[in-house]
Amino acid sequence: MVYVIEYRCARCGTVHESNVPQTICRSCNGPLLAVYDIESVKNAVDKHVFCSRSNSMWRYLELLPIFNERNIVSLGEGSTPLIKLERSGESLGLRNLYMKDESRNPTATFKDRPISATVSVLKELHVHSIAIPTAGNAGSSLAAYGARAGLDVHIFMPSDTPKPIYSEAFIRNADVKLVDGLISDAGRVVAECVSKYGWFDISTMKVPYRVEGTKTMGFEVAEQLGWMSPDTIVFPTGGGEGIIGIWKSFKELIELGWVKSMPKMVVVQSECCKPIVSAYSEGKDRVEFFKGCNTIASGLRVPKPFADIEILKVIRESRGLAMDVSENEIIHSLKELASKEGILACPEGAAAYAAVKKLVESKLVDRDENIIVYNTGSGLKYIDLLHDVSK
Repeated sequence: MVYVIEYRCARCGTVHESNVPQTICRSCNGPLLAVYDIESVKNAVDKHVFCSRSNSMWRYLELLPIFNERNIVSLGEGSTPLIKLERSGESLGLRNLYMKDESRNPTATFKDRPISATVSVLKELHVHSIAIPTAGNAGSSLAAYGARAGLDVHIFMPSDTPKPIYSEAFIRNADVKLVDGLISDAGRVVAECVSKYGWFDISTMKVPYRVEGTKTMGFEVAEQLGWMSPDTIVFPTGGGEGIIGIWKSFKELIELGWVKSMPKMVVVQSECCKPIVSAYSEGKDRVEFFKGCNTIASGLRVPKPFADIEILKVIRESRGLAMDVSENEIIHSLKELASKEGILACPEGAAAYAAVKKLVESKLVDRDENIIVYNTGSGLKYIDLLHDVSK
């Protein structure tokens, strides 16, 4: 039985069909979100059934937008560990500080979740050529899942993307093009090629399928905590599908009656690229293009996210906040996580951990709170940076 019933615009509410490929809203060009028949899901499964299923994000099948299991394209994504940061928590005075380590995914990034979901749905709907602008990791992930599905994949990434990430995509036989500038520049090239060649654009939040895979990070945390909501979630944010996906997961879990509350959502950006932080601190509902984005955390180099309205809404609706950290704080946190906890985080994950320290300093979290900080990928993808900071 299929439980996804429609895709609905997050801005104007226009309903779109679930059985044809969807991009953005045909009425207002806003992002679409999947809507499920929650009552039928309640009647079909109990939350405790998931622990008996396979260790991948697809064990939450009833809450994912696929019609036939045979179309699932998987490399074993999901089921990443929730690690208690004992030594770090003790030094910060936090009793329940955890890291959700997404570096354990097949291509060592949380992007495997949204890409697995998207490739699976598009394969099912007979889409054969896919294009993506990427800061790096989503592109290398798409190369992997596209190869597994036998799809025609076109990837456009900034020319200064870390070499290991570029090489990951290239060796999987994807069509990889380097673009001078940022992901926004890559996005413009993709739009031109989509118009010219008819490829299907899966840019962040411009298809409704990516966020559905991403939300499984929230399902897993709730399950790993014994079907409880954490008090605070700290997530490094560029395009926003991570924070939006986790927010959506807890909205659905509350609707199902499986958890009781929404965690506070804390968005983290680098001070060198902080469009969301700036808009939030100024009380705005839209972001302005942030000039001069130049941070070592390449996944955060998004000068104007498409889903800016939705990201800001998530922060405010969850009583969360947006905060920035310095490049030095990112580097220091990268070293601290490695030396204290043995976790080789990516710079984005290190930025999120740096934000936890600032939350403590500002007395914005309590000692007994359950705090989840996300490491979104592996530091090994940034081997040149690791070499430099180890000197």
